[in-house]
Amino acid sequence: MPSKKSARLAALTVAALSAATTVVLVSPAHAAGVSIHDIQGATRISPYAGQKVADVAGIVTGVRTYGSSKGFWIQDPNPDADPATSEGVFVFTSSTPKVAVGDAVTVTGTVSEYVPGGTSTGNQSLTEITKPTVTVVSSGNAVPAATVIDAKSVPAAYAPAGDPAAGNSINGLTLEPKKYALDFYESLEGMNVKVADTRVVGATDPYTELWVTVKPRENTTRRGGTLYGSYTSQNTGRLQIQSLGSTSAFPVANVGDVLTGSTAGPLDYNQFGGYTLVANEIGTLKSAGLERETTQKQKNGELAVATYNVENLDPTDATFEEHASAIVNNLKSPDIVSLEEIQDNNGAKDDGTTAADVTVNKLIDAIVAAGGPRYESRSIDPANDTDGGEPGGNIRQVFLFNPERVSFTDRAGGDATTAVGVTKTHGKAALTVSPGRIDPTNTAWNSSRKPLAGEFVFRGRTVFVIANHLNSKGGDFGLSSATQPVPRSSEIQRHQQATLVNAFVKDILDTQKNADVIALGDINDFEFSDTAKILEGDGELWSAIKSLPRSERYTYDYQGNQQVLDQILVSPSIRRGCDFEYDSVHINSEFNDQISDHDPQVLRFKP
Repeated sequence: MPSKKSARLAALTVAALSAATTVVLVSPAHAAGVSIHDIQGATRISPYAGQKVADVAGIVTGVRTYGSSKGFWIQDPNPDADPATSEGVFVFTSSTPKVAVGDAVTVTGTVSEYVPGGTSTGNQSLTEITKPTVTVVSSGNAVPAATVIDAKSVPAAYAPAGDPAAGNSINGLTLEPKKYALDFYESLEGMNVKVADTRVVGATDPYTELWVTVKPRENTTRRGGTLYGSYTSQNTGRLQIQSLGSTSAFPVANVGDVLTGSTAGPLDYNQFGGYTLVANEIGTLKSAGLERETTQKQKNGELAVATYNVENLDPTDATFEEHASAIVNNLKSPDIVSLEEIQDNNGAKDDGTTAADVTVNKLIDAIVAAGGPRYESRSIDPANDTDGGEPGGNIRQVFLFNPERVSFTDRAGGDATTAVGVTKTHGKAALTVSPGRIDPTNTAWNSSRKPLAGEFVFRGRTVFVIANHLNSKGGDFGLSSATQPVPRSSEIQRHQQATLVNAFVKDILDTQKNADVIALGDINDFEFSDTAKILEGDGELWSAIKSLPRSERYTYDYQGNQQVLDQILVSPSIRRGCDFEYDSVHINSEFNDQISDHDPQVLRFKP
């Protein structure tokens, strides 16, 4: 396997007996005559965790020779009658295994339960046999038939509620594979499974993996994905696909494509998505012919305002022409563009550089070369290494605006630590500094981007625009977490940030009730989230993506769930007083050759 995948997969496996990842270790003991289903047990934790087991018999169903997670899977061809106990298990060898698929083997070793990525991730544990002594009894045996995973077999409910006495952990609960999807998948951990004719809901990524759904009617989106529309819509049919074969043969898929025929192999659990079918047989890709979207061009009397996360753009990137083409051709050269994740002039080099004029001007030049306008820009350089993101990159939000269509009201004094305020001028709201940052020294913005506020004029009408990039979801547990309901610790800071942004908007509206205010950017939270509700407040703002049909409400695709992270929120004068149009322009999230992991959005209205 190529080094970039090996490096990532190295994070899937840590030392089997590492205290940081061990879930259960009992006093050393020795157990002979046990079967795989005895080892797996009827809960997520093996009753033999920490014990030595001898002569565990099985047929090799898959061999992994790459990364630090080298080993093989075995399965007992003689299952018991309990649907909760898996008949497969992974044997962790640490070096290239000396077995082949179809070998009948006996394994003596120590049963281990460890969490890929460490317990801080909240991931479930994986039952393995470690430090193995392997004996090949015979070769060329038939592999146990793959268990079918399909719409009928996967329950509609996603996960049980965890045990309150155990911190809401589901580890000690008896599996109910006919009731909960996570229990169903856990009951097949390590076993040979297969899916058939599955639709791709997460495009092939740089790590040679994709996501499919076995439930073709589950929360479908208009372009072939699966919508994450609430905290109770985890989408049980999603399954990650990796391959035990050559990466060059792995399907290069977009959302909506179909893996026709059978995809089969052992069911694994890893740090980057939970339950994963590691295929030694993979279906044939049938393209759905998905094309990138193009929005409508604004009319003369319409103001077009866009938000676009350009994913850590710095001068060394090779994506400037593609970003420029997207802005000109797919977004139709909006009058104002809020850019998120613009890095400083030398990217991730951490030498104190904070200016980003080289990055911004390179993008502006590329836009001109693509046939677009020569935008002007406004931004504020952050203090070095204070705004989070890639270390040394100093990401920030930047306004681009077309001076032939809109003007920027410059008021001096805005810098990294000076707070922008609201004042009244000639009976109307105005910013004290423009551009300016909202309460930048407040602890709510620690290691996070500060909102950038600017005052624009379009056809004599002032429009206030606030560019945001709120605290990321880093630190939140994944949907397949061993803790249910899933903790979302990152919300604490994001809620504080949303409160400050809403208060600032309220200041503007208290000063001028009919002011046109737009708060937009990478909100890093869903349109149904408490973050969005705090931003919206008592009607000061409203997330315009809710004007779209539900099947079109997404800007991002994470682990096969299409969801909203980027938003444009508008004040009442725009929501009720303007015949606005909103468009989430799908040019990235659904495609394997994306130039950013976010889709841009455009709002068109007549101020």
